[in-house]
Amino acid sequence: MDLNIYGPAFSTLVRSVRLYCLEKGLTANSGMSVDGRPVPLRSAGHFALHPFGQVPVLLHDGNRIFETLAICRYLDRVFPDTSLKSEDAASQTLVDQWTSALITTVDTRLVRSYLLQVIGPRVAEPLAGPALAHAEHAVDRTLAVLDGELGERAFFCGVHYSLADALLTPMLDYLTRIPGREWLAGRSGLEAYLQRMRQRPSGHEVLVAPDFSELQPAG
Repeated sequence: MDLNIYGPAFSTLVRSVRLYCLEKGLTANSGMSVDGRPVPLRSAGHFALHPFGQVPVLLHDGNRIFETLAICRYLDRVFPDTSLKSEDAASQTLVDQWTSALITTVDTRLVRSYLLQVIGPRVAEPLAGPALAHAEHAVDRTLAVLDGELGERAFFCGVHYSLADALLTPMLDYLTRIPGREWLAGRSGLEAYLQRMRQRPSGHEVLVAPDFSELQPAG
């Protein structure tokens, strides 16, 4: 059975799973349909796939897997690929701890509390005033931490591409697309890193300008 990723192409986490698949040499279909039938976000069909109505969801060989980390670890087990596995316990621990931080703290600060409130597909009134200043301060502090952690590494957690890269690059890519803001200016490490990730075949395919036309109201 083919790999099918349910979720809109503009979602950062859908993009993370797509990047991870491509880096593993896997072909996966993605979109807002299941078995050829449209499944709008927050519809009954969506909640049947994910109990909290979130994305992405992976459908493969009769299995339904939700939550990004669980999806990618499933792919590791079903499609083992040494190019995306750390060589030792210390390297794997580094990937695991940053994967956890990226899915929780970094995603909250960069995506949930800022990006989705500024350029998200359902922004009614963009952040302004003190709320915007507070969110931007959190983004700035978070990018400083990430830039310091990256240092001179080729990839975020070392010399090989990992899940941490698949999680981080869609967030950074979106930040650079905010009109009038240059979040990576002065952070040469992160800026060069993002350009390298964009130039990879996976990045060239996935890290593109968002298209919100997939968003459909629930029936």
